[in-house]
Amino acid sequence: MTLSSKRGPHEAKLVPDTIHDQSGASEGDPNFVLSLARGLKVIETFEGHTEGQSVADVARRTGFSRAAARRLLMTLEALGYAESVGRTYRLKTRVLKLGFSYLSSTSLPALAQPILEHVTDVLHESSSLSVLEGDEIVYLARSAAKRVMSVGLSVGSRLPAYCTSMGRVLLASLPPEKLSAYLDRVELKALTPRTITDKERLQQTLDRVRESGFALIDEELELGLRSIAVPVRNRTSRVMGAMNIGVQASRATADEMMARFLPVLQENAANFAHILG
Repeated sequence: MTLSSKRGPHEAKLVPDTIHDQSGASEGDPNFVLSLARGLKVIETFEGHTEGQSVADVARRTGFSRAAARRLLMTLEALGYAESVGRTYRLKTRVLKLGFSYLSSTSLPALAQPILEHVTDVLHESSSLSVLEGDEIVYLARSAAKRVMSVGLSVGSRLPAYCTSMGRVLLASLPPEKLSAYLDRVELKALTPRTITDKERLQQTLDRVRESGFALIDEELELGLRSIAVPVRNRTSRVMGAMNIGVQASRATADEMMARFLPVLQENAANFAHILG
């Protein structure tokens, strides 16, 4: 199985009629700009659809009417964020400016890159930094070892939090009420025969991650792949992200990863506390 930033079947889930942002604001809030929220929601529906989408596709995936979806797509086209060929709309490269605006406005990816590259130089394995967004992790920075791996990952890639080492570190750092809400809503799919799909067992695993300060994934995301992750904290010990090392299972056992890789990860993760506010 080759993983990328593409989503699975859950991508087509309808969006409720009332739009909420991640801070809890909604259509009823006088400070909430509904047209902006709907335009961004339309952009999000294109993830994983390399063939493009029709007005009907966008309407179905957002829950908007076809007339509303058409107006939003035409607006994005007029602004240079989308283009149409016949009845099919595709995003244009101008959309990348939105992501670059984030990357250029936050210090974390810039600070992380030399640290990740140092980890890769020391261990000769790929290392990454991610944050939690919704129920997934998003890669903010990555240093890839010069060897071919089956998992195709890059900055911006997304993976499920429950079966990734960085995801478990980040989930374990959540306040109890947020973690409980996550466990209530998440669907645990078996990506390999080793994937934890029992919520009680996952809760126990996250408790151990919280106590030990690291997470080890042994072929749960993909057969033949192991990874180990630690939290990245600022000066006040707040978890700002997670850093990991991913290896082919044939290159290192789980015990070897804890013995060789974990100390290097912990040492380099500690460097963030000195440079993050």
